[in-house]
Amino acid sequence: MRGSDGARRARSRLRAEASGAELRVVRGLGEPALFAVAASAIGATIYVALGLVAGDALALTPLAFLVAAIFFVLTMMTYVEGNSRHAERGGASTFARYAFNELWSFIAGWAILLDYLIVIALATFAISHYVAAFWGEAGSAGPELLIAAGAIAFIAVTNIRGLSAERMRLVLRIGLVNTVLLGALTIAAAITLWDPAAIVDSVDLGNTPEWDEFVFAAVVACIVLTGLEAASGFAGEIRVGRAALRRVVIVGAGGVLLAFVGVSIVALMAVPVENGATALGERYVEAPLLGVASAFDEAGLRDTFRYAIGATAAVVLLTAAQGQMLGLSRLAYSLATNRQIPSAVGKLGSRHSTPYVTIIVASLLTFALVIPRDVDFLAGIFAFGAMLAFTIAHVAVIVMRFREPDSKPAFRIPLSIAVGGASLPLPAVAGALLGTAGWISVIVLHDDALLYGGLWMLAGLVLYVVYRKTQGKSLVKRFTISAEALQKDLPGAEYGSILVPVLGTELDDDIVGTAGRLAREEAEPGEEVSIEAIYFIEIPMSLPINARVRDDRRAEIKNALARAKRVGEEYEGVNVHPTTVRTRTLGAGIVEEARRRGVEVIVLAAERPTRVRGGALLGGRGGPRDKFAGDMTRHVLEKAPCRVVLTAAPADDEGTREGVAP
Repeated sequence: MRGSDGARRARSRLRAEASGAELRVVRGLGEPALFAVAASAIGATIYVALGLVAGDALALTPLAFLVAAIFFVLTMMTYVEGNSRHAERGGASTFARYAFNELWSFIAGWAILLDYLIVIALATFAISHYVAAFWGEAGSAGPELLIAAGAIAFIAVTNIRGLSAERMRLVLRIGLVNTVLLGALTIAAAITLWDPAAIVDSVDLGNTPEWDEFVFAAVVACIVLTGLEAASGFAGEIRVGRAALRRVVIVGAGGVLLAFVGVSIVALMAVPVENGATALGERYVEAPLLGVASAFDEAGLRDTFRYAIGATAAVVLLTAAQGQMLGLSRLAYSLATNRQIPSAVGKLGSRHSTPYVTIIVASLLTFALVIPRDVDFLAGIFAFGAMLAFTIAHVAVIVMRFREPDSKPAFRIPLSIAVGGASLPLPAVAGALLGTAGWISVIVLHDDALLYGGLWMLAGLVLYVVYRKTQGKSLVKRFTISAEALQKDLPGAEYGSILVPVLGTELDDDIVGTAGRLAREEAEPGEEVSIEAIYFIEIPMSLPINARVRDDRRAEIKNALARAKRVGEEYEGVNVHPTTVRTRTLGAGIVEEARRRGVEVIVLAAERPTRVRGGALLGGRGGPRDKFAGDMTRHVLEKAPCRVVLTAAPADDEGTREGVAP
């Protein structure tokens, strides 16, 4: 029996409680929330990375930032399409889940976790050096660690308390103020310190800087990309239309290009390269923009910018670190709900419904990274994890183009070419190649990155394998627990998923209804179940697999999937994920998707057996005729990697008949 209105309301209330107040307020923010996270990431990158990049790239620093900006734009388009296809928090980890399997999903997620920790450490470490504009001793060893510890504690408390609409609006306002300040600094420096020769004359290609140092500097400049991961943590919670997504891409691309290239050019004019080095990468490495402000000859202008930058940078770095902690906690929550790390790590607090265990552990690890006070070491390890994760993200979106050719996301990467039945996004290909080259350069040129980054990944893989094996779970299949289980420690609250082929017939309601009843009968209280509702489009061998589907049939398919979603989600705790898959034969397509998605059961409308009998010469089948199912059903029963539940209308069309095949 389908759920009543009361059951539907109960389900909605349960999900709202599990998600917490922070999710409710985010839904109303939409586009501004994305801009807020992106703006804080861009601002923090300038304040932190400028000195690190200039120390290696020297006079080619603007070129290194230009390369990073181009990679940022390519990766931003990849993330927007990936989140448009599958609106789930997790970023690169989620993309890898749908393109490959749970193991690759974990690898991407674990690499990004390391980057989050490092960016938070770098940001909180730099705060004290910008505060030195007001208190000269703030950048010394003792106060430096105390200020970083206080900042990390503040970040932990605010993230445990959860997100608020006012907080996101404040972050956006801070980002706008910072943009105005950086623009004013750039214009003032360009007017009073303009000297292109200071940059050009110090370049000696291959020597000053050396090529390996330039490449490493360009990779370090990609710190800004963690802002994309943090923003992707809002997937499924922010409602943004096609036009808004295009604006996010355009404004983000323009903003990062202007900020990175413009500020780095005037910075090198203000603090030029002399004798193969620049004070931006030495004396001012922890607070490079204070070095730019200190270069003004006029005392009033110099002091105004020093104080303005000192105060603004401290606030921007703090809010950026908060955004990174938000992204980290959401990613860890996603890994915990998908049984990729112990669920205890993703445990939700009863009051604020935030993963407080993750936040506390991450805060302790972050402070441990701050203690050595070695920003170059942190930058190297960051580059290892970042290039690996973002490369996986690009490749995953390319693969999804071929696995899900009929998907119509709200945003698609432009400049695509038709290849093998799908479209190949050239910007994603370029991003994958750049990411691969960057990752190889890091492991070849930076021994610490290879050692410590490799140890981090190895430790994560050991954790993943041991945890999955002790739970008796496959390394590649998806197993999920509900938010309610993380909040209340419900025992055994986990599930795989159910695959339901949608046929566009009157039987669809019965099939999805059977799946919904099965889900609720086998689930524990508070447990959620995922139904993969798939419309298989059979393409005959006489046509290419990417043959055009008539518009009227597309409309029928869309309506059938929409109805399946409505029927399935009438059952409490059931989530229906509709999609289309092209296949040559229905039976083979069902088996392949069940295997790829790692589902636990297939609920299938058994086709009636053919009435044609006789020998092969007459076009029939030899031997006795099956009494209950046809060729497609028999193929699924014989080849399926999981249980199969059959729902079929009997000959007199009265009711349904159900059976279970092991």
